[in-house]
Amino acid sequence: MADRNWGSLYSIGLLSWKSLIAILSLALTVFMLSWSLLLNTRGRSQFIDQNLFPHLKHHIPTSPIHHPPLISYEQQATLKVFMYDLPSEFHFELLYWKSDGYTPWPDLRSNVPEYPGGLNLQHSVAYWLTLDLLDSEFNNAGGGTAIRVHNSSEADVIFVPFFSSICFNRFSRLNPHQKTNKNKELQEKLVKYLTGQPEWQRSGGIDHVITAHHPNSLLVARMQLWPAMFILSDFGRYPPTIANINKDVIAPYKHIIKSYVNDSSGFDSRPILLFFQGAIYRKDGGFVRQEIFYLLKKEKDVHFAFGSVQKQGVPSATKGMQSSKFCLNIAGDTPSSNRLFDAIASHCVPVIISDDIELPFEDVLDYSEFCIFIRTSDALKDKFVMNFIRSISKDEWTQKWEKLKEVEHLFEYQYPSKKGDAVQMIWRSVAKKVPEIKRRLHTRRRFSRFEKPASQVFHCQETSLLDRRRN
Repeated sequence: MADRNWGSLYSIGLLSWKSLIAILSLALTVFMLSWSLLLNTRGRSQFIDQNLFPHLKHHIPTSPIHHPPLISYEQQATLKVFMYDLPSEFHFELLYWKSDGYTPWPDLRSNVPEYPGGLNLQHSVAYWLTLDLLDSEFNNAGGGTAIRVHNSSEADVIFVPFFSSICFNRFSRLNPHQKTNKNKELQEKLVKYLTGQPEWQRSGGIDHVITAHHPNSLLVARMQLWPAMFILSDFGRYPPTIANINKDVIAPYKHIIKSYVNDSSGFDSRPILLFFQGAIYRKDGGFVRQEIFYLLKKEKDVHFAFGSVQKQGVPSATKGMQSSKFCLNIAGDTPSSNRLFDAIASHCVPVIISDDIELPFEDVLDYSEFCIFIRTSDALKDKFVMNFIRSISKDEWTQKWEKLKEVEHLFEYQYPSKKGDAVQMIWRSVAKKVPEIKRRLHTRRRFSRFEKPASQVFHCQETSLLDRRRN
């Protein structure tokens, strides 16, 4: 009897195991067939929504195989920008344009206010970005990287159209009968305006974009508006707690000299080996210029002279750079200068002696392909610069010269903007900061119901920061 019961249990167990194995075999067969169909139907990548996983675009093989361009514009999403309708005294009125009273903006289809020339022009970034946003409302032909939206809740970032650089250049001097200057007054008004806006109060300014390209612009307001993303020329006059590469954007200067169109020159047709023309005696870190001047002033084939925009300085620099193989870019009062971008426009291979320089668009540009870098400590050694420059072969120079012509358009400011010019490259750099901006905003909102409004939180943080710096 016991044997029969045992046999029955054994038979039932055997059937259960056979059933389980059959089910698993069937599931495995279906799984393998599904993957076979997936892999054999026009390529795997078509079954994946690449917009949901943008990082996969660079790893999923496609057919035919091709090398991507330096920058893939097709993969860039449009940046949605909300721009404050600031009164015209903050922007175009600083260019002596007058509003009709109905709108703070000029009608660009009939009147584009001109930005003043000379050295003013090199820090005109805010002007070009503002024009680009205004243009995006009626001109879609250029396929711009940024577009203006009028609902701030739809925007990726909030743009503040304050022409801070021209404001400093024109209105920072104090007249004898004045207690304060217009530059300071406008900055104080800007802080009051922004901190009173619901957009600032919601985010504490994290998602705001403010242009302060001149190193002395926004001196008063920067300590109060520091949570915002600044668009700068460098970080030379900012403490790292106020401006840094993680939250801010470095934008190129607008070159002063004209672009070298139809450049048919070459290594042998550029008689000057090394060129520098500009202010030699500078304060702060600029002592390096005068030291290098003393080392190089008697060298053969070197032009190292004082120069300025006055007295035909620009035409002279243009001719000199276009006649030179290498152009020196030495740190002055700040780590950067417009001279680098004048050299690029002249196809004169830049020699950069500035240890703390930050360069625009360096996430996609390898500057070592078209520039020479020399450490300051090495440059101050006798004969080091000249021996190094003379060791560079004609072939290496020609490669860098060709690369200069390939990348020069990335540093061009123009209206209307074009694909890959400086305006759209800056917007691209801003767009790359958006995910981090959103992460920071989302993190701050975890316990928002228990905390002060964002503006008050940032005010407390700012006070704490200033106290730490004083101590």
